[in-house]
Amino acid sequence: MAFIDQVFPWLRTGGTGNILAKEHAGPAAGLLELIDKIPDELLTLGGGDYNEYVCSVAAIRDRLALWQNQQNPNLQTNLGQMFGVLNPVTVIRQALAKCPDESPSPAAVGLDFISDTDLRASLRSDLGAINGALSNSEWKAATVLAGSAIEALLLCGLQSRPAAVVTAAVATLVANRTLQRQPAAALESWDLHEYIEVSASLGIVSAQTATQARLAKDLRNLIHPGRAQRLGQNCDRATALSAVAGVEHIVRDLTP
Repeated sequence: MAFIDQVFPWLRTGGTGNILAKEHAGPAAGLLELIDKIPDELLTLGGGDYNEYVCSVAAIRDRLALWQNQQNPNLQTNLGQMFGVLNPVTVIRQALAKCPDESPSPAAVGLDFISDTDLRASLRSDLGAINGALSNSEWKAATVLAGSAIEALLLCGLQSRPAAVVTAAVATLVANRTLQRQPAAALESWDLHEYIEVSASLGIVSAQTATQARLAKDLRNLIHPGRAQRLGQNCDRATALSAVAGVEHIVRDLTP
């Protein structure tokens, strides 16, 4: 939408007289190039919105071909309104405004087990950001964000269990030294290690998932320069994929 607002400011909204002329062929071609790069999963349009979007893109593409082959410079071949008083560019802008800005992670589709709608939306946004970081080779961002998502998901899992059950599990883990100290009274104040071990003890996540989550915890700590230097390891594609795998494992285990 930013491209449309910058290059076609007069087409932001509908109105009579809003046209594309032959001198706009270059920017119109650029718009189509950008549209072709939009991932399919971001086009969440339905029904009439999707039909108008597709028809508008096709109309611009068809008009570009006409302009490229036009021999008579005096021939009026402007592209005007198609749907009421909306130019195809306006239709496209309005359609894209209804679509998400970030690609959702495959895991994001399966968060219906989270009853809090605001939290579910926030986590879906976070998982989309993780997916975007992976796509852009932003390994550190993907690694760190995945660690944060693991914390949030495990917290949700623990909050779904009776407090007495969680307290009993903590007592056992402290007694056998799996946890080196008594966690804070509030679940929200725990660290990732505590979330993982108590969740595994209660069977909220499988042993395999717990192993993957522990790896993600260790990888997230690579954001600290001193530790990364001591270990001779930095965030890279491998660390990012390993951390994201932890997220996917947890979503799988928490999904009924």
